[in-house]
Order: sequence, then structure tokens, then C-alpha cells
Amino acid sequence: MTQKIKVIIPAYNEEDSIAKVINDIPTIVDEIIVISNNSTDKTEENAANAGATVLKESKRGYGYACLKGMDYIASTSLSDQEKKTTIVVFLDGDYSDYPEQLTELVAPIINGNIDLVIGSRVKELREAGSMTPQQVFGNWLATFLMNIFFGAKFTDLGPFRAIKYQKLLQLKMEDKTYGWTVEMQLKAIKQHFSYKEVPMKYRNRIGISKVSGTLKGSILAGVKILGWILKYSFK
Repeated sequence: MTQKIKVIIPAYNEEDSIAKVINDIPTIVDEIIVISNNSTDKTEENAANAGATVLKESKRGYGYACLKGMDYIASTSLSDQEKKTTIVVFLDGDYSDYPEQLTELVAPIINGNIDLVIGSRVKELREAGSMTPQQVFGNWLATFLMNIFFGAKFTDLGPFRAIKYQKLLQLKMEDKTYGWTVEMQLKAIKQHFSYKEVPMKYRNRIGISKVSGTLKGSILAGVKILGWILKYSFK
């Protein structure tokens, strides 16, 4: 059974990194979809020149961009068989992940029929300084609470992830901003999806983070993530 792989890359002003990300993605991928989330630099031009399908989403927010990518895939009129065999990979455009590890990320889906795979940014594979203290603490707290409330075995909310397309549709994703990753994991748990984490290398991003690089972004992300956990804890 041939499986299609679609990669969704939300990007906001990532002109210096986006082509590097695209060029390092393995050739097993069928399509790379970059969603420019109100970029004002050459992100769109550089992504198109590197061979990606480029979309524009004027509403600022990570979730908005991801949903735009999903809408695009839905518009391509996949057959019922293709829907069953398509894998969607989410990857950031800042070059902090190692795109060439995508083959390792999708392997549990292709070889083991796992529904959702999270690329886990384990400490021993992280470059020094690649995650801020607030990111490390936030990940620990979120996954700790997910374990307490739901018995989940996640250790990270890493954005580099792969999921079966049909399973992604079943989640009915709705978060428009910082809660996208935790929403996906919480809904996967509630719907009893099979999941696995794969250790991934992680390096310092190119440019400044729009979330963890600012105090406001860190606070808003933390509030949104904890909000999703508490919301599902009382459902």
C-alpha cells in the first residue's frame, strides 16, 4: 500500500531558514505546504523557489496556519483510499528540528500502524540553549498533568509530529494559536488513538522565536496549554 506524505509548515518571517528546512526534507514526501502567516519578508518567495506549495493566512496564529494547510489538503480531492493512506507531518519553519529525521518520525505509522507520532526533544539530543527554561518547564508541567489526569505517557509537546490524515480529521482541531499541539495530544488520548514518541535532535533556531522568545508569548502559550488540559480534565 503506497502512502502519501504531506508536510505542513507554518511560517512567519522565516526567510533565512525556510529554504534550508525544505531542502532537508527527504524525497519520500509528496508535497511540502508552507503557510505564510502574515510574513512581511521573503519567506513566501524563498519557500516557492525551494519547491514548496505556498499558501497565505492573514490571521496570525500557529493554529490558523495549520488549519489553512489542512483545508488545502481537503481541497485536493483525495480519493477514499488516499485519505486512508495519507500521513500529515507538521514541522516548524525555523530550522530548529532536523527535517531529515522525518523518515524516523513516520516509520512507526508506516511499519507499526501507529496513529500519532511526536518528535520528542530529549535533553541528551538538544543543542545547548535550544529550548528556553520556560519551554523546558512548560513541557514538563503540561506532560506531568496529562499523565496525572489522563495516564498519558507523553514527555513533550514538540511541534515536529506525524499523524494519519483520517485520524487528524477525526480530531476536529479548533485551536487557532498556541494550544494547537496540546489540543492534538489531548484529543488523541480521549479518542484512544495509538501514539508513540521518537527521540529527535534539536538545535538553536534561526532568528528569534515569536513565542518562547518573548515574555508575552511565553505567558500566553502557557495559559493556553494549561487551559486545554484543565478543560479536558473536567469533561
